[in-house]
Amino acid sequence: MSSNETNIPKTQRAVVMSRFKQPLEVKNDFPVTKPSDLKPGQCLVKLEYSGCCHSDVHIRDNDWSTGAFMSLPTVGGHEGVGKVVAIAEGTLSVGANPVKVGDRVGLKWFGNACLRCEMCRMGWETCCPVARASTHGCLIHGTFQEYAVSYTDYVTPIPDNLDGAEAAPLLCAGLTIYRALKETKAKAGQWVAITGAGGGLGHLGVQFAVVQGLRVIAIDTGAEKKELCMKLGAERWVDFKETKDLVQDVIQAADGVGPHAAVVAVGHPQPFNSALRYLRTTGTLVAVGMPTGDSTLNVPIGLLISKVIV
Repeated sequence: MSSNETNIPKTQRAVVMSRFKQPLEVKNDFPVTKPSDLKPGQCLVKLEYSGCCHSDVHIRDNDWSTGAFMSLPTVGGHEGVGKVVAIAEGTLSVGANPVKVGDRVGLKWFGNACLRCEMCRMGWETCCPVARASTHGCLIHGTFQEYAVSYTDYVTPIPDNLDGAEAAPLLCAGLTIYRALKETKAKAGQWVAITGAGGGLGHLGVQFAVVQGLRVIAIDTGAEKKELCMKLGAERWVDFKETKDLVQDVIQAADGVGPHAAVVAVGHPQPFNSALRYLRTTGTLVAVGMPTGDSTLNVPIGLLISKVIV
């Protein structure tokens, strides 16, 4: 075990969820995991910052039926930045390990992944069974506490010169929207429509897309969000509340034939259905926002066939 256990308190302040659909509770005597109780591969991180994601609200309200496999009470949060204060005995030596005590790291939604299964080898560790069983703030305690347990193979190094308040949201919103843009396979000069462009994920997506040379159609509502999106580099704006025909407006905004890709970063089913209608032939839709309940797509199969959307 690598740590100075005498400097680690026995209890801490934490924000705890004891019941679904109820206010969270601040507890000042929540136990800190002892370094001697860490399992091989685990580390204890003293957190400096934690973001709060809208997913935390969905989990609290059991919108995604996560309660069927969660154990309460639990500590929410999955956007944490802090320093490693302990590494479990039996973990690989520091020379072979991604981190060491004193390193500044980030904790994400997925706390761990096996890195060996088919999904991991394909670059889809988010589909790894180990990853799905180790989600911070859901199946394992998250970042709404002062000391959190995570995994040495999966924490993210955070540079010392990066403000923790800025780094924290990048560990969820930033990673998510960056991967979404990557999966569009869109190339520089091509059009991408981002629904929810003025939101937490969307405004980061606009910036990432612009840096990659993509031409952005921002879809959202309100003067403030329009100003933000255009300032960040979007070329076109479509207000979903003001438009009389969103599908046609988006098509016309992208050379009259529609964008090459669409990223939907809102949790409502309608934008997904709209995107399949305004995408150009061979376009790509990347679903990011997760609607609640049993929301479904409602477009003609013939549309998908004629547009060669897979």
